[in-house]
Amino acid sequence: MSNESISRVIAAPKRRHFSVMRRNEAIAGYLFMLPLLLGIVFLTYGQFVYSLYISFTDQSVFGAANFVGFQNYVKLLTEDFFFWKSIKATLLYAFGSVIATQLTALAIALLLNSKHLHGKTFFRTVFYIPSIVPAVASCLLWMWMFNPDFGLFNAFLKALGLPTSKWIYAESSAVPSLVLMSAWACGAPMVIYLSGLANVPPSLLEAVEIDGGGVWSKFIHITIPMISPVLFYNTLMGVIGGFMTFTNSYVMTEGGPNNATLFVNYLIYRDAFQYNEFGYASALAWIVFIVLAVFTLIIFRFFGKKVYYGDRD
Repeated sequence: MSNESISRVIAAPKRRHFSVMRRNEAIAGYLFMLPLLLGIVFLTYGQFVYSLYISFTDQSVFGAANFVGFQNYVKLLTEDFFFWKSIKATLLYAFGSVIATQLTALAIALLLNSKHLHGKTFFRTVFYIPSIVPAVASCLLWMWMFNPDFGLFNAFLKALGLPTSKWIYAESSAVPSLVLMSAWACGAPMVIYLSGLANVPPSLLEAVEIDGGGVWSKFIHITIPMISPVLFYNTLMGVIGGFMTFTNSYVMTEGGPNNATLFVNYLIYRDAFQYNEFGYASALAWIVFIVLAVFTLIIFRFFGKKVYYGDRD
């Protein structure tokens, strides 16, 4: 027997041993992941599929569910006045809050990114704190500030000799007031903008200065293209978050006044848990999902191609 054959005979048991070890490690890994996988399947995707099923029924807490086909969807699109009212209110709030929040977050990030600012850590903490304040506590605080009789905002307007407002207590100013409130919690996108600004090459900014460009030229031609991935991400997440808003409407206005802040999430909650129409509420939730998916695809289609990814472009 040659030396090569002897080596193969000796190495064969070792290979089988390592193969068994790898198989045992793989089985152990899958066993450790099993609780999470079961949770995802049954508590996430299972509920997702089940909601689609009951959207074609008249499901409620009491009584058996009867299959009604597309009746819930037809009623929503052709008969339900509150559905179209809620879609309009949600669109106004979603895009208004995106504009207000992103502009505020970017402005603060640009200020905090300045080389001449002292105490950056302190200011970053101060501006980020509103993002971690509990939503209900934040709503109660803003309800006091929006109060037309003794609120902080009207007191400030009176001190300046300006006309006061009813804020969230008037139909015409309810959604703009909530948009103003959304800009207060701009800490999370601000931090992301700061990370993007930190990656802007100083050499490019210096090149603009050498060519005679000012602050505006550097911002438009260098800063915006370099942070476009961050800008795209924050905008997309802001639109999704605007569509998913619920707490403001539930705690502060209860959908009023005159359904001006009847956002779709609050309408889903009201149909399901107040009117006990789970099938109808599920149909509404799926329509909102489709609308949000369409807007997401539009954003990717028209703005995704304008994002600059450096060496990948």
